[in-house]
Amino acid sequence: MNHRFDVELVSVTKRYGETTAVDGISLRIPPASYCCLLGPSGCGKTSTLRMIAGHEVVSEGDVLIHDQNVTDLPPLERGTAMMFQSYALFPHLSCLDNVAFSLKMRGTAKAERHARAREYLALVHMEGFADRLPAQLSGGQQQRVALARSLITRPRVLLLDEPLSALDPFLRSRVREELKRLQRELGITFIHVTHSQDEAMALADLMVVMQDGHIRQAGPPREVFERPVSAFVARFIGGHNVLAGPGGPIAVRADRCRLGAAGDGPHLPGRVAAVEYQGSSVRVALSVGEGQDASVLVPDEQFYAEPVAPGDSATLVWRERDAHALAEMG
Repeated sequence: MNHRFDVELVSVTKRYGETTAVDGISLRIPPASYCCLLGPSGCGKTSTLRMIAGHEVVSEGDVLIHDQNVTDLPPLERGTAMMFQSYALFPHLSCLDNVAFSLKMRGTAKAERHARAREYLALVHMEGFADRLPAQLSGGQQQRVALARSLITRPRVLLLDEPLSALDPFLRSRVREELKRLQRELGITFIHVTHSQDEAMALADLMVVMQDGHIRQAGPPREVFERPVSAFVARFIGGHNVLAGPGGPIAVRADRCRLGAAGDGPHLPGRVAAVEYQGSSVRVALSVGEGQDASVLVPDEQFYAEPVAPGDSATLVWRERDAHALAEMG
């Protein structure tokens, strides 16, 4: 049966006593999407994920999965699976039995559940570790087993709560590639909560930026990065300077700014606050205007041809066409 959206939230609110954690949000996630809920701590992203899973009761509004209203259904009847940050593997069970566990609970015969578990271990490249216990695995390997265990129930939607936060940076990018590959191969929607902009940019088809229980902007990562709607989104996504323009606040990408002279076009005089070597580029942090901060990403070769040091005076220059007007400064 065709459905318009894998998940739809309709004016969903979550209150904990007097506190409103999620405030009347609406969101439509198209079929087979990789959706990242992104925002600072306390923005409501995890509460939103848990309401989709059925682990939190919705205070107001509706949750639909495959066009079916699941607001009052228990987690097991929603067709979702949740992968937690801590992996929560059973320490006394082998990888094979960990993955097969939910099928055992459903009464699937041993031979069949083991065959399916091996299939899903192979999907995450862990088939050679079937007999090992979780303690004999690295963090990244435990992660893959937890993923196989979540997927074996063939969910319509996989929910991931900061699944990469416990991994080191090298492993994080490897597992990130793995998640994207799995989502494409399985053709199901993944909804992934993160506070990492890089993670959301790399993974998402749909990036949802949240603040104070509201969705501030939702769209493909490139659109959000190119055209942030507000100073909050521009700052949170990173890589932008938020400046006071002649007609209100503007955002200009740091890699589209340069150090130049007043005659070069739109500019702000300033002073170099810090210099950070980042390999292929050097980040020059500036104090400009009245207590505003800005930064410029200068290609390494260009920087070392004309280096600057903290304390030097410098002029921040950009092109008119690279400035993007923002809704508000806040």
